[in-house]
Amino acid sequence: MRKLGFLITYFFIRFFTIAFAFLPYKLIHQIGKFLGNIAYYLMPKYRKRALSNLSLATELKLSNKQIKKYAKESFQNLATVVLEYPRFHREKDFESVISCDNPDKAYTLHKNSQGIIFFCGHQANWEVLFLHGNLFMKGIAIGKPIKNPYLYRWIISIREKTGGRMINPKNALKEGLRNLRKGNFIGIVGDQGKPDSPYCFSSFGRRGWTSSAPALLAYRTNCPIIIATTKREKGKYIIHHSDPIWPNLNKPLEEESKRLMDETLTYFEKSIAKHPGQYLWQHNRYKQQTPHLVLKKYRLDSIAIILPHEKDKFLHIQKHLPALKKIYPNNFLFLFVPKKYSSFDLIQADEIHFYANLKDILVEDFRFKLVFDFFENETLKKHFLNLSAFDVLKIKDLQKRAFKNNSNVDSNDLSSVFSSALCRTKNME
Repeated sequence: MRKLGFLITYFFIRFFTIAFAFLPYKLIHQIGKFLGNIAYYLMPKYRKRALSNLSLATELKLSNKQIKKYAKESFQNLATVVLEYPRFHREKDFESVISCDNPDKAYTLHKNSQGIIFFCGHQANWEVLFLHGNLFMKGIAIGKPIKNPYLYRWIISIREKTGGRMINPKNALKEGLRNLRKGNFIGIVGDQGKPDSPYCFSSFGRRGWTSSAPALLAYRTNCPIIIATTKREKGKYIIHHSDPIWPNLNKPLEEESKRLMDETLTYFEKSIAKHPGQYLWQHNRYKQQTPHLVLKKYRLDSIAIILPHEKDKFLHIQKHLPALKKIYPNNFLFLFVPKKYSSFDLIQADEIHFYANLKDILVEDFRFKLVFDFFENETLKKHFLNLSAFDVLKIKDLQKRAFKNNSNVDSNDLSSVFSSALCRTKNME
């Protein structure tokens, strides 16, 4: 039955997008802007994630007006990417729409049989990098399969249209090493959040975990990393290559891996900052936890905790805050605390906001994806859900969820309530 569902979905998408295979790129881009605007309002989950991620990227120094503007542009960009797949499937002359403004460095290395690690991210249409690169060089790219096998085979056929070959992430290291040693290139889209990675980077001023695979491949093969950035301009795509970043094999792997990745991501993020609206802000770049502890619904990176003003309630919550910190050890925590309790001991947090009244809390702040409302006010729930919060939880909400997961939980023991409500069952002991 699932197989049939995948097949129906595949034919549905192919049928309703076939017209885009015959449209000029400029018209596709205009339609993409229109549909992106609609998607911005109809897809609240991804809208909230984009708004929050842009807000968390403090080094961009964006106003709320700019945050909303770039979030909307990001939806327009994504819609355009999707609409271009049928056009790319039919395309016979990619050089008419894709160009590189400084290809010589990479091409010279390739002609000398030097392997290259091309690092890129979700900019403009990231598919153009591999399509263009294989017109002049020979290479492979890592691609994570999607659930629908029919749709994925179609996407693969597009990606391999100019002669490149896609490989599964499971075979990435083996195939990457083999191709680099043969003088081929490997393309890695390396801007995804990887909380299980030992390497983290200050991504626009906010901790982001990222795979260090590009650096490992560079060190193991003595091949350079070249960052390939992309921008959409006047209906076409322009690729730019960084200078090669070579590994220093005289330094320890751990030290060199960090340097290589730091330089790579610093360069890449400077490119994003030039055109923030052409970046995929809808993905979980700031993911801070693996799936092992917290339930997916509550595994959110940026969390606001609003403490009550009544002293007895405040002291009760304060006592159990370390349990929340234990559940969210690396997440970005923001505390809202009554000013009269400013001298009280609190858990370590990214920021602490001291408030005098409700108005001090009701600010337009898009950072918070999850809110624990211990102030317990319906106005707060509506306010944060209208911004970027996926959920606003009161104590009674947590107690209800805890009892559903564990009927033996003591509803007065908030530490146990937090664990039972938020964590996977096997991790609740």
